[in-house]
Amino acid sequence: MSPFTKRRAESVSALGEARLIASIRRWLGAASPRAPFGIGDDCAVLPTGRGRSLLTVDPVIYGEHFDAAVPPRAVGAKLFKRNLSDIAAMGGRPRAAVVALALDPNVRLEWLEGFYRGLAAVSRKYLVPIVGGDVARHDGGIVATMTLVGEAAAGRVVTRTGARTGDGIFITGQLGGSLASGHHWKFSPRLAEGAWLAGRPEVRAMLDVSDGLAKDIRALTPPGAEPALDAAALPRRRGCDLRAALSDGEDYELLFAVTGGSDAAFLRAWRRNFPRTRLSCIGHFVRRGARPPGALNLEGHRGYEHL
Repeated sequence: MSPFTKRRAESVSALGEARLIASIRRWLGAASPRAPFGIGDDCAVLPTGRGRSLLTVDPVIYGEHFDAAVPPRAVGAKLFKRNLSDIAAMGGRPRAAVVALALDPNVRLEWLEGFYRGLAAVSRKYLVPIVGGDVARHDGGIVATMTLVGEAAAGRVVTRTGARTGDGIFITGQLGGSLASGHHWKFSPRLAEGAWLAGRPEVRAMLDVSDGLAKDIRALTPPGAEPALDAAALPRRRGCDLRAALSDGEDYELLFAVTGGSDAAFLRAWRRNFPRTRLSCIGHFVRRGARPPGALNLEGHRGYEHL
């Protein structure tokens, strides 16, 4: 049976990412436990004798996540940092990584050396060793995939679920224009911030924004609720309009929910600990259908769709 079809209705693109993941869950059945111990969060949580380990995997693909305009060192760094951002989103501490490459035989050695030197620089900066990997042939392309192992940094793992109606919605940094500004490979993963947030009891749920705020916030929204976002409060990069801030993706910022009524005290504590990292309260979760006048309607906004 050929793995490819010319009929869209028979292809993965007919489902889109969210429905495809739901189908994969169904196909795996009991072989895949429910999140956070299986599919559905930024990392999978692995129960161990002394605590909880984290496991995540993410690729960079030529023509999708980078092109010839991105320096090879930056490509290696981006691969590592994408995975570190997933660990940060769970309030974790990274421990070790492996890298698998699928390469066209004509890939330049000079390019590959730069790629690995970029990986090595991030490894040294964050004290995370690269302990193995694999290399395979892939005619016509470059696919580099990292698997990263971590552990809970503050005694608990923060998942995407747990927010409640009335909770404040916060985000680090700025949004939009990631490709145009080069932020998609220049960003710094919010590891210290994520670990600190995991130690704060008022932080109920968290994820990292990689596919765009308008899309990713759906995973944070509690059942029976919807986000009431203030357009003026969205921290946009210079030159970005509202659409870009909501939909561009590859921001790698932390989006999280904070217990309702504790916004002011929480912001003061944040500024004492992270005076150089911008933090914005961009709205609250409200009962579905009770979005106040003036709050953003996200129905017309979409993030990055992988398929």
